[in-house]
Amino acid sequence: MFINYLTTVIHNSLRFRFILLTTITCLIPIAGKTPEAADVILKKGDRVAIVGDSITEQKLYSKFIETYLLLSVPELNLKVMQFGWSGERAPGLVNRIENDLIPWKPDVITTCYGMNDGRYRKYEDSIGQTYRENMLKIVDRLKETGATVVVGSPGAVDTYTYERTARQRLTTAAVYNENLAQLRDIAKSIAKEKDMPFADIHMALMIAMKKAKASYGETYHVAGRDGVHPRRNGHLVMAYGFLRALGLGGQIGQIQIDWKGKTTATNGHKVLASSRGTIEIESTRYPFCFSGEEKNPDGTISILPFVPFQDNLNRLVLSVENLPSKQATVKWGTDQKTFTRDQLSKGINLSAEFLNNPFCTPFFDIMDRVDNKQRYETAMIKRLITNFRTLQQAFPEDEEVKNAMAILRRKLIYRPLQYLPKYLNTGHKPILSGANLRSK
Repeated sequence: MFINYLTTVIHNSLRFRFILLTTITCLIPIAGKTPEAADVILKKGDRVAIVGDSITEQKLYSKFIETYLLLSVPELNLKVMQFGWSGERAPGLVNRIENDLIPWKPDVITTCYGMNDGRYRKYEDSIGQTYRENMLKIVDRLKETGATVVVGSPGAVDTYTYERTARQRLTTAAVYNENLAQLRDIAKSIAKEKDMPFADIHMALMIAMKKAKASYGETYHVAGRDGVHPRRNGHLVMAYGFLRALGLGGQIGQIQIDWKGKTTATNGHKVLASSRGTIEIESTRYPFCFSGEEKNPDGTISILPFVPFQDNLNRLVLSVENLPSKQATVKWGTDQKTFTRDQLSKGINLSAEFLNNPFCTPFFDIMDRVDNKQRYETAMIKRLITNFRTLQQAFPEDEEVKNAMAILRRKLIYRPLQYLPKYLNTGHKPILSGANLRSK
């Protein structure tokens, strides 16, 4: 257990203190959808597969997505697995989909292909035709299983670093981004044709890249040092695109304090006790937390001004009614900020105002565990499960071999869950609990 303080100091000598105690304990999650998630694709207990090429296998945007789903919408009790394969094109997934992906029985799949499908040259009709044919095969086959496919577009290449790699000999960044935009349009048309969600990762990266470079300078890369593989900044943009395509509304919670009355909280945050201005809150939802420094593309903080992650996916709001002074200084953890009475009445987004907050330590602990889990999944798929195809070909009619492979597959697929805390495996969630409000 550790303690952090959210202190509001009211001028005119009035003061109240809001204390947050963060614990890692167990609580049965609140069932049902949240009001803002009426159109959410995900259902309680769904299995979510994150599929793509080497950008997916970097295990960054996939890690961000999984951590968000575990901690920010824990009531859904989702299971996530990463199926990235370096160098893969859409035909590659077609070849391994029956053995590698479908046996896991995913309910929702995100796809991210096109970067390699574009062949790193100017767009040609043959490139688009091959991409379309294979993406249709993927979506049709998964649709047959009853799954929902979030058809993701390819990303984008960096307008600065791409120009300085060997790939530039084949084409420029501008020309290749035009190619990727064509493939994006094909992916979008497939999603519409098959009545599936679409994630425009290409446009999200292009917009964020243009804004970030205008602010930080052209050398600030959004698609990585090689111009293709983003660092954490670009991957946060990608995670944002997929999470929004999944229909998530981003209302982490709201704590409402009435200076003359009681404190209330929305679903996922429960006020347990309130006496003498002392309030204890039990929370099953965490806001997403960020790392790095301003202007450093290796972290996620630097890209935040250029992607609406906080507004659309990460709202933990504190509002205060009947504040007796014109402004108040709010201290949470080691940081503090001053807000006007009007701002506090409308509500401040704690997640955005306090990037360094009490949630960060447990949040990053879980993210590290997710990272280890996804690293295991890459090795499991690429070194073991995908080779079951060879055994099937060698022993096509051997029932003993089939049964043995089924047992091995089940044991291998269950093992990744052991990288996460037990409360995440059983539907119990971490708690943020305890708050004190004292006036003087």
